[in-house]
Amino acid sequence: MSTSWSDRLLGGFRKTSERLGANLTGVATRLDEATLDDVEDALIISDLGPAAAARIRAKLKEKSFGLEITQRELKEAVAEEIAEILRPVAKPLEITAFPRPQVILVIGVNGSGKTTTIAKLAHLFTEDDYGVLLAAGDTFRAAAIGQLATWAERAGVDLVRGPEGGDPASIVFDAVKQATDTGIDALVVDTAGRLQNKKELMEELAKIRRVLGRLNEEAPHDVVLVLDATNGQNALSQIDVFQEVAGVTGLIMTKLDGTARGGVLVAAAEQYGLPIHAIGVGEKMEDLRPFDPDLVARVIAGVA
Repeated sequence: MSTSWSDRLLGGFRKTSERLGANLTGVATRLDEATLDDVEDALIISDLGPAAAARIRAKLKEKSFGLEITQRELKEAVAEEIAEILRPVAKPLEITAFPRPQVILVIGVNGSGKTTTIAKLAHLFTEDDYGVLLAAGDTFRAAAIGQLATWAERAGVDLVRGPEGGDPASIVFDAVKQATDTGIDALVVDTAGRLQNKKELMEELAKIRRVLGRLNEEAPHDVVLVLDATNGQNALSQIDVFQEVAGVTGLIMTKLDGTARGGVLVAAAEQYGLPIHAIGVGEKMEDLRPFDPDLVARVIAGVA
């Protein structure tokens, strides 16, 4: 992993790590209720959520209350407790479907980084020598189709597209047929991100699912929700809605380089237990990486 990538991730969590143990120094001090209060407050402010913050506080108290502890040791202990929450949900998005293709629906609100994330996923898959095809299923925004076409070209993969305002299910149908006929391993489908009309979006996704089911009863194999970390706790309400609308099977968190609210990643793990496949820290093709729970835990706590 490049230094620049981890540095950007570290930058996104710097405010969190600075808050942890702010009243402690390099000299060992007894871990008391006041310090535990400070830790819990720092974690809540950074959007880890009350449940995760309370769980971490309780664990620290159970293991170290009254013991001498330095700021570094406290951060190490917090990192380990965060990692305990994150490890069970760390799961790479693997291409295992048979028969091929593996169909991956990518969902998320407009502006979450969904379209660029699709191209970055394609890049990750092609690096592992998988054949990838993209489908422009968000037909309600001409900009989305054009943007995906540009990114598909950068990633070196083909794109199935239709006219603006066209039927997304028809495009997905054509894409599955093309992927099947050409021996493609992974078909990654962009979908509309319009939450203003939940009923309409639900009907659209249901239609896509019916079409997929006629071609491959196992499809879609994955329904991946892209979340913008800068939304903080609002990202959790998006999980609620998309779970209802689309049956989310996994998460990707973007924009972790520019926020003090990336702790929502931990809140999502604690509250939903959904697999976290990858995280993103920038716009470049290589800026999406498989989710490493131990690295992220140490970065949040400031000991990476």
